[in-house]
Amino acid sequence: MAGFRSPYTAFYIILTFLTVLSLSTTSASVTSHLCNSSDSGPLEPTTPLISFLERLQSAALGSFGPSSFDPKLYVDLPLKHDLSATEDAFEKLQRSINGTVPRQKLQMFLDEYLGVAGSDLVSVEPADFAREPADFLPKVENPEVRVWALEVHSLWRNLSRRVSAGVKKQHELHTLLPVPEPTIVPGSRFKETYYWDSYWIIRGLLASKMYNTAKAIVYNLISLIEAYGHVLNCARTYCTNRSQPPLLSAMVFDIFKRTGDLDLVRKSLPSLLKEHHFWNSGRHKVTITDAQGVKHTLSRYYAMWNKARPESATIDEETASSFHDASERKHVFRQIASTAESGWDFSTRWMRNASDLATLATTSILPVDLNVYILKMEMVITFFARVVGERSIAQKFSRASQSRQSAMRSIFWNPKESQWLDYWLIANSTCKEAHEWKSCNQNKNIFASNFIPLWIDSFHSDNTLVEEVVQSFVSSGLLHAAGIATSLSNSGQQWDFPNGWAPLQHLIIDGLAKSGSRTARLLAEDIAVRWIRTNYAAYKKTGVMHEKYDVQRCGKVGGGGEYVTQTGFGWTNGVALAFLEEFGWPRRPWRCLPN
Repeated sequence: MAGFRSPYTAFYIILTFLTVLSLSTTSASVTSHLCNSSDSGPLEPTTPLISFLERLQSAALGSFGPSSFDPKLYVDLPLKHDLSATEDAFEKLQRSINGTVPRQKLQMFLDEYLGVAGSDLVSVEPADFAREPADFLPKVENPEVRVWALEVHSLWRNLSRRVSAGVKKQHELHTLLPVPEPTIVPGSRFKETYYWDSYWIIRGLLASKMYNTAKAIVYNLISLIEAYGHVLNCARTYCTNRSQPPLLSAMVFDIFKRTGDLDLVRKSLPSLLKEHHFWNSGRHKVTITDAQGVKHTLSRYYAMWNKARPESATIDEETASSFHDASERKHVFRQIASTAESGWDFSTRWMRNASDLATLATTSILPVDLNVYILKMEMVITFFARVVGERSIAQKFSRASQSRQSAMRSIFWNPKESQWLDYWLIANSTCKEAHEWKSCNQNKNIFASNFIPLWIDSFHSDNTLVEEVVQSFVSSGLLHAAGIATSLSNSGQQWDFPNGWAPLQHLIIDGLAKSGSRTARLLAEDIAVRWIRTNYAAYKKTGVMHEKYDVQRCGKVGGGGEYVTQTGFGWTNGVALAFLEEFGWPRRPWRCLPN
């Protein structure tokens, strides 16, 4: 990998913010512009290989048709020959009058010049895997559930990969990045390391006593920070333009709690400082003045990209097809990539018009959960700095965490709703140095993210606050027979109702369980049982773990979005094991509750 280079060197210009229209604006006029009426934000350069694979992707859609077409497949294909020879052969392919390559001709080209997606990763047995680890899930008493838990545990072997030697020798033939250690991939189409998935994979690995495998994942993510200045959305060259929810600090902290590994802390701390800088400078940084005139600094998602995402280029081009102005198309692409950075791709949470994906406005939103993750990072850095004797760093980040907590109370907290609400940067102040807070700009819609601050110690240790939030949560409409819904909007997007996702279940349940409130603890256990039941029921029917579930009915798999529901599945496995470790399962027979 290349040596460290700051993502803000040479790219960043005077900070300007998007001027946006009202929430009721129609999709034809919704496009927000930068203050100078052009998209002049930071950009990561593309590569000749990615440009070629995008052309191949487009040709494949024309040749094979849209049925079951997955654009990601084509940008994951490794080359068998150098790029120049491959491009020459591609250009010489026979084409019809409309430019389409005959299906058989394109398939022959693929067979001769490109390898299989994922073939540049090698299955590897984790060195610390045991069929039944010592003291594995001691609270699980039911034998049927225990057998299933061991089967979920064994899935770490199925998902364990290392980058092949060929990637390191000829990296120019691959979009896969040569991370140094073995890793656990999510599964199915997601054949590489993904950032925020890794946190819940690690939580499961800790329950499986696979501490070295968990540390290896952390070292891979650190290698990405050292090469690019931030952890990438995924370990592919087409993901260098964005990150994902920043949970590396939480990964290191949870491993340290189990192992006491000070060497891991010392190796991680410099990289955590770099990651904190990434999220608190440039376009990610937003200054906002609250109702009392106090200035606060918070963070938002903002991808370094204004083109179609290579792994979804044909889809993104279709999304932006109603826009003919180049600057408008760039804006749409920026919003799409920034939403991918959020991990919630896609949701009405980021959309001005719930029925039109082209109205995404993610860069115009201060998200509650992103700032929770950064607050956690600041608290962890404070703790680690004290552990290794870096007193000045500890003091600096202690102040930073206190400032962010204050900002979250002033900007996000809504005492009437007893929830933390995302904040829209929609006023005329978007071209000013600091935005001015207005209560009407809080997003009053209900999302699971409104309750994620409970995950943070300083919030869930406040018993009065917890009781208020619990009542708000119970009456929110998010809780269903099989878990917590992502939103109340049934839009067809995968991060909306009726889908429930393992990470959101865990963040909310973990916060409730750690609070001093007995009511919150009982609620946490109740939701965890619902989630474990639906995981188990779906597994018994399908034989696999799924990336998302429909929370309306026990055992029903989720859907929606731009690809079919995937299986494997890293973070679902991790959360199931973490819940079984925390709450156990009594000897009574397992069954789904009535819907």
